[in-house]
Amino acid sequence: MSSFNEIINSNKPVLIDFFAEWCGPCKMMPPILKEVSDVLGESVRVIKIDVDKNQSLASKLNVQGVPTLVLYQNGQQLWRQSGVIPAHQLIQIVKEKALK
Repeated sequence: MSSFNEIINSNKPVLIDFFAEWCGPCKMMPPILKEVSDVLGESVRVIKIDVDKNQSLASKLNVQGVPTLVLYQNGQQLWRQSGVIPAHQLIQIVKEKALK
């Protein structure tokens, strides 16, 4: 797998879902992320990162709650929010922040 920096330095926007297996709200995110992928297709990359398996990365990025969604493009953090967010709202945010 690519390193985290290689992933976020892409021209293509990258939406990252920081989650944990034990997190109830995190279990609501897969269908939401699937809808985002279905609507935006190849224009955005969606990945999930388990904070328990990647504790040093989560700590470095100051991820304190899960789920935390972060949008990157060209190595820059464009947007970040903790908590579940509806698919239509997430799609709108990606379009406004990264697909101008």
